[in-house]
Amino acid sequence: MSSSGQMCGCRELIEQPRWYAIHTRSRHEKKIEVRLREHGISTFLPCARQVHRWSDRRKLIELPLFPCYAFVYIVPNAQARLAVLRIDGVIGFVGVRPEGTPIPDSEIDSVRLLLDRNVPFSSHPFLRIGQRVRIRGGSLDGVEGTLTADRNRKMVISVELLQQSIAVTLGGYDVEPIG
Repeated sequence: MSSSGQMCGCRELIEQPRWYAIHTRSRHEKKIEVRLREHGISTFLPCARQVHRWSDRRKLIELPLFPCYAFVYIVPNAQARLAVLRIDGVIGFVGVRPEGTPIPDSEIDSVRLLLDRNVPFSSHPFLRIGQRVRIRGGSLDGVEGTLTADRNRKMVISVELLQQSIAVTLGGYDVEPIG
């Protein structure tokens, strides 16, 4: 109630939890996830099973899908952020400093769904339309060009001096970003 005895027409805004990525010390992701959970912080550490081979044996191990990163589900306030940052091995939030940038639930849900369904997948470098890329392997190994926006995922190879270009469809080719 206000000082005049009437109810205030505004409600207290309660912020909803959001997903945030945190940067972690290398090879400490699992330990950090355990510590976060011990402190009551909801986490998500997507892992992939891989067979590692040594000269004398093979072993199936789980490795973080995104090395040096984990996800936390927190209310976006200073108290919650500080609780995360106090965990040994957490370097900081990813995104706008110092708050971090919230990640859409749909992106986290997509990663969870992929892992839950046991669909075969492999890591892939993040590629942006207009980015310079290089083909890895196959008959076009080493060819460089610019990734285009059409749905067939083409790479444009240009001869700058002639101001002429050709496009090649990247279906079946592995590409990596340059630089």
